[in-house]
Amino acid sequence: MARRRGFFAEIQHQNKLAEQRQRAAQRERDARARRAEQAQKAIVREAERAEKAAAAAVRATEAERKRLQREAVAARTAAMNGEAESRNATLVEYYQELDGLLQATLDIDDYVDLERFRVRAEHPPFAYPQLKLPILRPEPIEEPPAPVRAEAEKPTGLFGRKKKWEEANAAADSRFEEELSAWKRSIAQIPDRQKERDAEHSKLERERLLALGKETARYEQECRARDEAVASKNAALDELITGLSYGTVDAVQEYVGIVLASSVYPESFPVSHEAEFVPETAELKLTVLIPAPTEVLSVKHYRYVKANDEITATALSQKDTKERYLSLVQSVTLRTLHEVFEADRRGLIRSISLELGANAVNPATGRPQTVLFAAVAAERAVFEEIDLSEIVPAATLDHLGAVVSKNPNGLVEISSGGVRRG
Repeated sequence: MARRRGFFAEIQHQNKLAEQRQRAAQRERDARARRAEQAQKAIVREAERAEKAAAAAVRATEAERKRLQREAVAARTAAMNGEAESRNATLVEYYQELDGLLQATLDIDDYVDLERFRVRAEHPPFAYPQLKLPILRPEPIEEPPAPVRAEAEKPTGLFGRKKKWEEANAAADSRFEEELSAWKRSIAQIPDRQKERDAEHSKLERERLLALGKETARYEQECRARDEAVASKNAALDELITGLSYGTVDAVQEYVGIVLASSVYPESFPVSHEAEFVPETAELKLTVLIPAPTEVLSVKHYRYVKANDEITATALSQKDTKERYLSLVQSVTLRTLHEVFEADRRGLIRSISLELGANAVNPATGRPQTVLFAAVAAERAVFEEIDLSEIVPAATLDHLGAVVSKNPNGLVEISSGGVRRG
């Protein structure tokens, strides 16, 4: 029965995919850096030799020209051999990952603490803190100082001083009267000016409070939405934890989905799982899909062929290709059993009935189908007695009564009725 991956299982799956993509990207960057370094060294060597060859060409004898040509060919050969070595290094890493599928899960604890999925709301700071600050009330308008009559300057000279003195005093009186009138007008305007200032302040303060109320309401609504989303996720988590404590079907299947979504396989070898829990028998039915044989590399090594100036791949022997794919079938089968049993600390799952296969084109019908390569029914008590770090996978599967294709690489299918299911 096909099931969609649960909410938390999907989160875990996406997190693991992101980690996997980061590791793959780093490996690719490292490989590109190695190739670029080798290519650059070869280019430099070739350029140096070409420069020497060009300088010497004028005076070179026929023998010397031939020597320079040989050196140019040698530089090209060195560069291409370096590229082949880089590809072989990547190939070694690829096969090491595939050959270590079973060991990779033995080095870690497959138990998943569900509390790590608990979330808390992260609220950004209020975007308009300035709105929380009251606008300062304007200071009272101060009265300007009253004008003071300036003393007239005493006239100088021998003649007409009295008249000049009277005229100077009259002018001083006139200026004072003008200044006094302007001062009185200014004093009279102060109440109205103060009223206008206070009115403008009140207007701005009302606008501030209105904007503050609007933005605060918006911010609080966004905070409530975040809190509600977090509460909903945590409520779903609580429901899962509670359901798991009672061994409900949905909770067990969700937890198994999380565990298997946490299982990190090489990006070049994606594995998918479908699980169905049968509470009456406490049996977990698992369907596992691995890449088809055609999706797994079968290159033994790369080498540079000088005759046609190409890097060619040498294929693995049919025997090695067949054995490696069979080993992948065995390793993934045992790894999946181990991951589920180890992660299920409550012992809710007493047995696992597992079928493993790949989506491929049936060579007999030419139609796509799921070809089954292995089937096993394992009891927890029996499986937990096995030390997977010391076993031979084929012998262990035989010990468990598994049915395994003799040649999965050739798409030889097993009978689906060979092992109890349900």
